[in-house]
Amino acid sequence: MELSARIQAYYEQGGELTRLDVENGRLEFLRTQDVLRRVLPAPPGRVLDVGGATGVHARWLAEAGYDVRLVDPVPLHVAHAATIPGVDAVRGDARRLDEPDDAYQATLLLGPLYHLTDRAERLAALREAVRVTAPGGVVAAATISRHAGLWDALRRRRYLQPEIRRFIDAEVETGVYDPQGRELFTLAYFHHSDEILAEFAEAGLAGADRYALENAAWLFAASEGWLDDEERTALLLDALRLVERDESLFGISSHLLTVAVV
Repeated sequence: MELSARIQAYYEQGGELTRLDVENGRLEFLRTQDVLRRVLPAPPGRVLDVGGATGVHARWLAEAGYDVRLVDPVPLHVAHAATIPGVDAVRGDARRLDEPDDAYQATLLLGPLYHLTDRAERLAALREAVRVTAPGGVVAAATISRHAGLWDALRRRRYLQPEIRRFIDAEVETGVYDPQGRELFTLAYFHHSDEILAEFAEAGLAGADRYALENAAWLFAASEGWLDDEERTALLLDALRLVERDESLFGISSHLLTVAVV
C-alpha cells in the first residue's frame, strides 16, 4: 500500500520542516509533548514513531532517553529525521509495519489517521500499532477534529468564498476534507470525538482516554500573543490542562490525542 500521489506531493513540498515551529503548529507541538510526557512509560524504552514526518517529536523523545525508530512514507521526511542523533528513520506504511510483534513500549500515530479516509485502513493502522506494542505499553494517536476545517475557514474569513464553503460543508457531513488542489491542506479525514473511541475499541484498545490538545486556544493564541514569551506560554498550557479531558469542549479543539494501554 502506498501513500496517495496527492498526499505525497503535498508533503514533498517540505511544509513539515517548519509547521510545528510557528503559530498554531507550535501550540499543537507543545501540547502534544505535554500530554505524551505524562502518559508514556518512563524512559528508557523503545518508541515507534509512525508517520513521524521530519522527526520533530522523535528529537525530544530521543533526548529524553528513549530509543526511537521513526517510520514515514515520505522520503524527504525520512532523510531529515535520519540526521537526528538517537533516531533510526526508515520508510514505511502505518497500515503494514515491517516491525516485529511486541517490540515497543510505546507506539505513536501522530499523523497517519489524518490521511486514511477509509475506516478499514484506519483500523488496520491501529491494529498494527497494537501488534508491535508490548503488553502494558501505550498506543497514542492524534486525530483532527471534525469541525476544525469549519472553525479555521471562519477564523480566516475563507468561508465567505462559495467554493471554499462547498467543500467545508461537505467535510462537516462526511469527515472527508478534500480541498481539490487548493493550497490549503491535502486530502484528509477529520474525526468526530466519539468516533475515535469506537475505532480504538474495534482495534483492541479498550478504555482509551482522550485529550483535547489546543481546545479553543488555537483560534486566538498566536494572534493574541499567548506564545510570545515563556510566562504567557506556561500560563496557557496550565489553563489547557484544566480542560483537556472535558468532553463538552472536545469539538472546538483542532486536534485530539487518544491514548490506550495495550
